[in-house]
Amino acid sequence: MGYWNTRGLRGSTLEELISLTNEIYREKGLGVIQKIPTPIKPIQIDKASRTITLAYFDQQSTVDYMGAVQGVPICFDAKETAQKNLPIQNIHSHQIQFMDDFQKQKGVSFLIVYFTQYNENYFLPFDILKEYWEQSKLSGRKSIPYKAFPKEYLIESKQGVYIHYLEPLCLYLSDQKVEC
Repeated sequence: MGYWNTRGLRGSTLEELISLTNEIYREKGLGVIQKIPTPIKPIQIDKASRTITLAYFDQQSTVDYMGAVQGVPICFDAKETAQKNLPIQNIHSHQIQFMDDFQKQKGVSFLIVYFTQYNENYFLPFDILKEYWEQSKLSGRKSIPYKAFPKEYLIESKQGVYIHYLEPLCLYLSDQKVEC
């Protein structure tokens, strides 16, 4: 079972920016997307400050966010990498299975990936993720290279929205012949 400590907060800035973005989308009536909390079981609690100092993950989480945008169900996970690629080991098999099942139910699954080296965020459609995932399981490449992230799916900050992922999402849906 996994344990939570300060290492568990990696990527929290990215998730905070996405949550702020989702609030703006909700306020503007563009979508309702929520952060899915990971269930934890507290082990140690600092009684003086009433904070959890040690806990373990009670069960595996699915993805970081789920909701709907203009009637389209979406689910996605946020990943951050300091490398020139996204290591496949950063994605868990239960997440792939959940996203695959979500897609089969006519939802849209994807990743939002932040490359710290380039200070860039990308929308990565599940079909690209799944292709690299399957190759890695067949002794293929163990990461998704930066160059595999479609440049048209670069996520920009605009109109007061920090991680404006609706634009690349709509572009992707348009490419899939789905109205956004």
